[in-house]
Amino acid sequence: MALSPNLRGSLYMAIGMASFTFNDATVKFVAEHMNMGQVMLVRGSIATILIIALAWHNGMLIPLRQALHRMTVLRVIGEVVGTVSFLVALVHVPLALTSAILQALPLVVTMGAAMFFGEPVGWRRWVAIAVGFTGVLIIVRPGNDGVSPYIFLVVITVIFAALRDLATRKVPKAIPVLMISALTSVGVSLAGVAMIGPLGGWTPMTLTNTLLLTLAACCVIVAYHFIILAMREGEISFVAPFRYTSLIWAIVLGFLFFGDLPDLPMIIGSIIVIGSGLYTLYRERTVNRMKPVAMTAAAATTSPDGV
Repeated sequence: MALSPNLRGSLYMAIGMASFTFNDATVKFVAEHMNMGQVMLVRGSIATILIIALAWHNGMLIPLRQALHRMTVLRVIGEVVGTVSFLVALVHVPLALTSAILQALPLVVTMGAAMFFGEPVGWRRWVAIAVGFTGVLIIVRPGNDGVSPYIFLVVITVIFAALRDLATRKVPKAIPVLMISALTSVGVSLAGVAMIGPLGGWTPMTLTNTLLLTLAACCVIVAYHFIILAMREGEISFVAPFRYTSLIWAIVLGFLFFGDLPDLPMIIGSIIVIGSGLYTLYRERTVNRMKPVAMTAAAATTSPDGV
């Protein structure tokens, strides 16, 4: 049975988030042996080569001038800044905690879609967004003296990731997905080049780290591809909440590979954030079901046949 665009988009988002979380766990492990700039460069270079090869094989390479649409550029900027802030934080913050904060991303995307795209968001969803941000504060605990300043880098990641997702929505469909992924990967790689020196210089590569970064690059390719498909396929307010699946993967992988377990405030805050996001999804579906009824009633009251 054929899936609706929203269901396809939600499936794509779930696959993308699983791939991103596996990438995050791999990168966090490798970053114990080299600085994050080198990780970004090596992983990004491998990913770029693979993406360009796939794009060439599928006939998706187009002239750079056509691909550099302003929304493509804006998407790359959002991805690069969000990646830098996230990976720097990832070295110092438990995987599950970073993922918990990132669960606010669907709320920020919904808010941005209303503010910049004019998508209707009623007062109930605005309240849900406010409650969700309260959940983020519980997770971050800004008044706690023991809070790591690197946690606020994850908040910056949320802002720029939302910019990336909103820009993706407006990238012309004539620009192939693999071309967008290639430009994004190049941007992240160049950011890694700029960071290597300030973060301590180059560390000799081992076979194990090379293989792990190749695995991470493959995960990034899958994630880029499916998240772009998700944001193009379904409605933002329907697809975005399926990012929450990444928290499950982050908790499992964080425990298996790093021995991290979420504490009570993080669990409570995550439940609030996820609950708020799911409520925005419920309200979006309710509003969409009401639209045809309202349009039919309006037509009946204004057309001659309805008098």
